[in-house]
Amino acid sequence: MSAAPAAVSQASAGLAGHNRISTQALTSLAREAAAEALGVHAHDVRAEWSDDGGLLALSIVAPVSIPPLADVLVEPDRVAASGGSVWDRAVAAKTDILRRVTELSGSLLSRVDIRISGVRVTEGGRVQ
Repeated sequence: MSAAPAAVSQASAGLAGHNRISTQALTSLAREAAAEALGVHAHDVRAEWSDDGGLLALSIVAPVSIPPLADVLVEPDRVAASGGSVWDRAVAAKTDILRRVTELSGSLLSRVDIRISGVRVTEGGRVQ
């Protein structure tokens, strides 16, 4: 019975210390999450962090993938199949990015701001 408190004490001692995720690692994670949500390459995404009342605010500047406009004229359903309008995709991407970054990093984000900087025309609707 006396072994249990000693085991708890040793386990607690093993948990002491700090874990930190560098700004560079968080930025890389945010760029990847945004690239996935917007259907572009991560090297096309800029991510910046700021303090928002003790929480992290993320600002993303990135292009978004779209289907070829000539294809949309022939098949208007391609817009919906690619995720909707550019506006709809940006709104949905905010939620996806916030969820993914929080899930993978454990960091609490207050918000995600997105500025669409251009488009990338892709045959499949998404960059693979």
